[in-house]
Amino acid sequence: MSNPSMKTTQIFLACSLALSGAAASAQQAQIEEKKKSSSADDLVKATANPIAAMISLPLQSNWEKGVGPDNEVRYTMNVQPVIPFKINEDWNLVTRTIVPIVRMPNNTVDTDASWNLSDTVMTLMFSPAAVSKVIWGAGPVFLLPTATDKKIGLEKWGLGPSGVILVQQGAWTLGGLANHIWSVAGNSDRTNVSMTYLNPFATYALGGGWSATMQAEFTQNWKAEDGQKATVVWTPVVSKLMTFGKQPVSIGLGYRHYSKAPTGSPDNGVRLVFNFLFPK
Repeated sequence: MSNPSMKTTQIFLACSLALSGAAASAQQAQIEEKKKSSSADDLVKATANPIAAMISLPLQSNWEKGVGPDNEVRYTMNVQPVIPFKINEDWNLVTRTIVPIVRMPNNTVDTDASWNLSDTVMTLMFSPAAVSKVIWGAGPVFLLPTATDKKIGLEKWGLGPSGVILVQQGAWTLGGLANHIWSVAGNSDRTNVSMTYLNPFATYALGGGWSATMQAEFTQNWKAEDGQKATVVWTPVVSKLMTFGKQPVSIGLGYRHYSKAPTGSPDNGVRLVFNFLFPK
């Protein structure tokens, strides 16, 4: 006959091993979850940095109300690829391109041209590769007359300086981007371009892939008539980093408010962003 005390000992050992295995599995799961959370938060900080050394493809949709004499809705899809290049051990080059695809209300463009490309803006930012508390970049910005309808394009080639500076401390990213474009060639019958753009921003990483951003866009068209020069837009956005398969995507939803704008411009709108990220 089996010894009862031996059976009890065996059962106790088996239960202990099972509990130890379960505890080890739970601990490993917690470690993996922390790694995922940390990785997500790192990507959130990277998306808040306009010159991060990471390829990304933001697809930014804007529905804006109040366009034209009948206060209709304009839709703009900004395709904004960001591609970094390593020049050497000390410097990176980050290219930022904005290609707008616009659906204008029929009463503002030709009736057979509702969908159009607008003018493209391309920026080349040279940035130090070394990690620093203050992140900055500077370089030229180009205006390319790619608009397929003259009513939404400037028909001018443009050139000017651009720069960005930001600080990332803890959960905060605080910074701003600025450029100025002068026309250098193009249709002589169109008004010359002298335009300043300022874009201060603040992002707070909420954890778990969530973030909240507040940004403003100030545009000053120095060649416009008095009272029609300035445009000021405020855009709060809440974003969540998600993974589809192995593809990380930051999805953001925000509201746009025009506190100042030329006649015929929108007064408010909604922004939806799908930012496809390609970390190394």
